[in-house]
Amino acid sequence: MTDRGHGWSGLVWDDWRNHEEIRRRLDEGADPDTWGSGGRPLHRAAAFGSPEVVAELARRVTDVDALEYGTTALWEALLSRQPDNVRALAEAGADPWRSQLGGWSVGRLGLAGPAPDLFPLPAGEPGLTEPQQQAAQEARRLIAALGDFYYDGLGLACVAGIDAEEAIRRLEATPVQNADLDDIVENPYDYDVDEILDIVGVTTVPGGCVLTQPWGYAPSMPGIHTRLSVGTVSSGLYANPKSGNQGSVARDGTIEGWDLHPGGGPDADHTPEEVLTAYLYNHEAVAYTCAYAGLRLTDARAVTGPPDAWVELPERDYWTY
Repeated sequence: MTDRGHGWSGLVWDDWRNHEEIRRRLDEGADPDTWGSGGRPLHRAAAFGSPEVVAELARRVTDVDALEYGTTALWEALLSRQPDNVRALAEAGADPWRSQLGGWSVGRLGLAGPAPDLFPLPAGEPGLTEPQQQAAQEARRLIAALGDFYYDGLGLACVAGIDAEEAIRRLEATPVQNADLDDIVENPYDYDVDEILDIVGVTTVPGGCVLTQPWGYAPSMPGIHTRLSVGTVSSGLYANPKSGNQGSVARDGTIEGWDLHPGGGPDADHTPEEVLTAYLYNHEAVAYTCAYAGLRLTDARAVTGPPDAWVELPERDYWTY
């Protein structure tokens, strides 16, 4: 088959769970090793497909451990929380102890996940250290405590080691005087964003405090981070409805990272501990942002409201720092 789609043109994500459809395409000449512009069908199936589709592709590929952007399909299945696909790939010969991002293997990284019994630990293979076990336990606790909620448009700053009162002092913020506050909180999109961008919620939580704005990016502006992070660290998130989650980090008054991707999964340049953290909080941007600053929230109130206090930021240029 010579079409540019390598026999996979027109396929939608749900089709990776349709064994009959995938088998038909393969029988008609679809390339089991190439999808799109250099991707691999097995990686797509590992993330989105059924175990039957994974097994079908695994029988036909040239190498079940072939890499896409530095990782195998087995890694993709683990990262996507697809334990049945992990098992199907292992049965097809995929190597769970192959070193991948940050030196982690699928077998060892899986010990920190929701299905830690996927692979028995072979003699000579290191398990998780005590700090890594604690990080995994805290991730499960924090994600469960926050629960599920819609957060598109949310702005967030998580600050270690200071409480709400200190955060308000550092920002020189004042209690909100707007008589429409209750209506703004209930119906923020009835207002022009510039009218209400200076209103943020502040809440003390275990480990520090949280600034939240369910309708805008104000808490993640550079000038907010630099003021809040003096002597500590501030981790920010803006869940941009147009372009996805945008993260930021400031440390001791200096912007340390910008245009980051909280909850976006491990990258090739991550350290071993960063790979672990990215795995634990994959697709959990809010929990990742809280955890980065060491905050140990017990529920979602500091994020979704009502906060300890609604305050008004003083008028200044928060993009110059």
